[in-house]
Amino acid sequence: MNEGYGKVFVALDGTDQQDFVLARAIKVAANNGAKLYIGHVIDSTALESAGAYPVDLINGLESAFKDSIAEQVEEAEANPDIPEVEIMIRSGRIRETLKDEMLDVVQPDLVLCGARGLSSIKYALLGSISTFLLRNTDCDILVVK
Repeated sequence: MNEGYGKVFVALDGTDQQDFVLARAIKVAANNGAKLYIGHVIDSTALESAGAYPVDLINGLESAFKDSIAEQVEEAEANPDIPEVEIMIRSGRIRETLKDEMLDVVQPDLVLCGARGLSSIKYALLGSISTFLLRNTDCDILVVK
């Protein structure tokens, strides 16, 4: 029985903390010889109220996200202890898209995410992704603070 992780998924949210979270995921993947999956969901809830998804806006947000992690992705791809790096970007409602289109597809052994530290009002209204992951996934969760 393998005690390590074979697939490490990191959920990034575009905040300032994402560099630290991704760095931790790269270390964990390298230490386990694991495939690294980098996931990001472009939140479409604001776009849904407008009634349409402007393709140029989505493409621009996707490009900006890729640019923001490009240096770290190169580092991970150059690491001989990480056999594969895959970037997954989807647009949709964050929780459903993260679970249905990413985690259910990849079936990781470990998911890393950041702790954004929402205010108590935002937390009461929105909940947190880390809490959602703890309740709705079958693998280990590491919340990076």
